[in-house]
Amino acid sequence: MYESIKNFNKQFLYEPEIKNQEKLAKKSSFLVVGMGGSAHAPKLLKNCKPILDILIHQDYGMPKIPEEKLKNMLVILSSYSGNTEEVIDAFDIALKKGLNMAVISVGGKLLKLAKDNNVPYIELPNTGIQPRSALGFSIKAFLKLIDEEELKKVNSLVEDLDPTLYEEEGKKIAEEIKYRVPIIYTSNHNSAIAEIWKIKLNESGKIPAFYNVLPELNHNEMTGFDVKDSTRNLSEKFYFLILRDKVDYPKIQKRMDVLEELYKKRGLKVKILDMESDKGIWHKLFSSLVLGDWIAYYVAEGYELDPEHIPMVEEFKKLIAE
Repeated sequence: MYESIKNFNKQFLYEPEIKNQEKLAKKSSFLVVGMGGSAHAPKLLKNCKPILDILIHQDYGMPKIPEEKLKNMLVILSSYSGNTEEVIDAFDIALKKGLNMAVISVGGKLLKLAKDNNVPYIELPNTGIQPRSALGFSIKAFLKLIDEEELKKVNSLVEDLDPTLYEEEGKKIAEEIKYRVPIIYTSNHNSAIAEIWKIKLNESGKIPAFYNVLPELNHNEMTGFDVKDSTRNLSEKFYFLILRDKVDYPKIQKRMDVLEELYKKRGLKVKILDMESDKGIWHKLFSSLVLGDWIAYYVAEGYELDPEHIPMVEEFKKLIAE
């Protein structure tokens, strides 16, 4: 895990290749079926370019949308391992419906299905890392299918993004949040970033973690932290990390400042982290995510836990297969 974070920028050297490209339908609307780390890339794409028409489905089957609309979309089935049963279920349905399809995977059953049925696919490098650690490979594969102009932009991260620059800050924050439950707050615009941070803390850090977005949380969640003597022992277990972006709507930035003040007044732990970069939006997003990786890694180390593997997920998969 340490080496995969340290060398994350090298993933942007990867050049994805579409196999069965002659079968690929060019569409401007996309349905992505993917679970866990295999859905991170399209969520980042929606963050970076909200204008893109991308619907993300994280469930069995197909979303409940009109058949006519489905037939005018490119259905991208994304499973890093290639064995995610929700995605394989969706593949079977899409194939029977004769939908436009493409597959992104390292291997497994999904890649075999794509090959056997002449479905366009991109085979990701099989480096042995976890799906959540392979976001560089994944984002390049999605961009190859969706937006090749953006694909050229992320290539600069090979040189521009240095993961080691964020290690010490990540280690320091991990020490600060030890024995507390982190809650990640950000703007609605950056919800994908907060969600991925939360997932990294769950999967790599092996701790409970949650996220929410402004302004919605100001209308409900924050009232749960209006600390009283009778609830103080609950509230003091949390640590709030606010991801602030200078391009956020000015009133959102003010809400963050006021929220920090209100929480601290009630004795809650709050830290604002600015998402900044003079090297473009992709550098801003990935530098924030790399910081999240380091925090999660050192959280696990602080509890003497393995940041790499996810045994509870494997145990769960075995039980539902019985």
